[in-house]
Amino acid sequence: MQKVTEEQAFREATGRDGLTVAVFKATWCKDCHFIEPFMPEVEAAYADRIRFIEIDRDELPDLCSELNILGIPSFIAFRGGQELIRFVSKLRKTRDEIEQFLDRAVEVSNAMAPQA
Repeated sequence: MQKVTEEQAFREATGRDGLTVAVFKATWCKDCHFIEPFMPEVEAAYADRIRFIEIDRDELPDLCSELNILGIPSFIAFRGGQELIRFVSKLRKTRDEIEQFLDRAVEVSNAMAPQA
């Protein structure tokens, strides 16, 4: 997962035409550490459809405030600079829940894609 530490890099990554999922985390967040063991496998499974970026909410507080990031980890899907959907809850996120969110993000992104 590409770690993004500057707002400009975030805007570039999420402004692309393809689907980008931003994962907002923090070093002190226990639920963020809970997902770490399985996220590389999840990323690999979606590598052909989703680009993942990681943002430490403590490094970019103004951006997180703008995006209304309150709970972490938070997952937000972007395409062309536009937020498609987000997965935010105060409960610990399971691998299955994350994969369901990613499947939905792919569906929404595909629905927005220009038809050939």
